[in-house]
Amino acid sequence: MTGETFYFLCGVWALVMLAIFIQAIRLSYRIEARSPGLTNRSGVPRRAMMFHTVTNMNVARDEETQGMRRRMNRLLLIVLAGFALLWAGVSLVQSAE
Repeated sequence: MTGETFYFLCGVWALVMLAIFIQAIRLSYRIEARSPGLTNRSGVPRRAMMFHTVTNMNVARDEETQGMRRRMNRLLLIVLAGFALLWAGVSLVQSAE
């Protein structure tokens, strides 16, 4: 594999992982809006409370919200698997040299 091809594939990988992670963040905000314990009442923008939504802390227990939470967890697992695949690919490229 040429260096240019490798860099191109890494760039595509980065864009895909970024898009998937942004989808997970947007889902986290939607989950927070549906959960009374996580609703932002301060009026000041804040970061997504992804730790709370992943661990199901103060998240609404209705089926639709839990389905959104499961989808967000799947998206985060895809991102994690993407990083594992990139690590494996880089290891293979380095061992081939």
